[in-house]
Amino acid sequence: MATQYGISGTTAKGIAASVERGVAEGALGPGAALPPVRRLAGELGVSPGTVATAYKELRGRGIVVTRGRGGTVVAPAPAVASRRPPKVPPGLRDLAGGHPDPGLLPGLVPHSRLAPGARSHRSTPRLARLEEVVRDWLGPEGVPVDHVTFAHGALDLIGRLLSLELRPGDAVAMEDPGYHHLLDLVTALGLRSVPVAVDDEGMRPDALRRALRAGVRAVVCSPRAQNPYGGCFSAERRDALRKVLEEQPDVLVVENDHASAVTDVPLRTLTGGGLPRWVHVRTVSKFLGADLRWAAAACDATTLARHDGRLLLTSGWVSHLLQETVYGLLTDEGTRALVSRAQETYALRRTALLRELGARGFEAHGASGMNVWVPVADESAVVNGLRSYGWWVAAGARFRLSSGPGVRISVAELEPADAARLASDFAAVLGESEATYGG
Repeated sequence: MATQYGISGTTAKGIAASVERGVAEGALGPGAALPPVRRLAGELGVSPGTVATAYKELRGRGIVVTRGRGGTVVAPAPAVASRRPPKVPPGLRDLAGGHPDPGLLPGLVPHSRLAPGARSHRSTPRLARLEEVVRDWLGPEGVPVDHVTFAHGALDLIGRLLSLELRPGDAVAMEDPGYHHLLDLVTALGLRSVPVAVDDEGMRPDALRRALRAGVRAVVCSPRAQNPYGGCFSAERRDALRKVLEEQPDVLVVENDHASAVTDVPLRTLTGGGLPRWVHVRTVSKFLGADLRWAAAACDATTLARHDGRLLLTSGWVSHLLQETVYGLLTDEGTRALVSRAQETYALRRTALLRELGARGFEAHGASGMNVWVPVADESAVVNGLRSYGWWVAAGARFRLSSGPGVRISVAELEPADAARLASDFAAVLGESEATYGG
């Protein structure tokens, strides 16, 4: 534990609050060790049971984790201080954020057709015409659409479902490397992430089987545009994963198709194979705009009832004004044409960088989506080296559980003409620190 911060309190609640305050203020950083229970009890003049109760509360809220003989430490992404990406230094080209190209987003919001006045939002939480658009969107791609619902984004929906289905301490199978906000969310809910290795075809069946045998109660995966690795399910991989999942029918399968409309590969969904518990979720932030905090989901009947029941007791419904805006954009011909152009553009930019890196002998991954993952031996050396050439890329540490190091390069705004320069600068950086490059 950091010696400059002293834990205080005479009750379990007070001790837990003191630790939480230290984490929130930054005095106790991720990985900082807390004192052993008996030692802290002696220092504070309380019983060991009081300290143990405080630590249990902190674990349940995702602020600390217990590592066996390694003791209790502050979580890698504590719920009160979720890790945020570093700010982009002035003057650098930002290839770390993962945001869509603003020039490929619709600029005008359609006029709302909703009339002012009272409506029964709770009895009719979803606009029927938007439900039909969602069914027409998901159904032709193989997703069962008997039951659909809406949420305030994918993280909102996934967080709600995991908190309903699981209890603190339960395990979730997570892609490794995977989307850092999802990894942080699992930790914040007091759950354990079990890493499942990915490759260019998404989750590996052998790794998923090991996670299932370890007792996970939910699986979160991406069928395409996997972030940060870029993998996408092939038909063979989808079938192999379904077969593995059939061995554990009680496990909830969460399929996050976050970049659906601007991904240049077909959807090969797990959800159409008769799994008993599943949800397929899509957002529009990658092609309609990040401020449209809306997600559509199709799921089994039990999952729908649980999700909508909890939604009813919290925010109640998703804004009808927001739903009307999304409906207008999804049905607008000009927007559809723009989305189609965005899909082609992102594919062109991604393949251009992969080609330039490959021409220089570098391993790189990005079978779909907006990101390219490049394995390296020393993330800091590469990030700092590219910074000296005017580029800002994301160190892979935020995305990894147990997989090897790498860097994520977001290509949404990287023109093909710039890809060659970036690849050359990448080669120069690795040449300057050749001993640290891992291939």
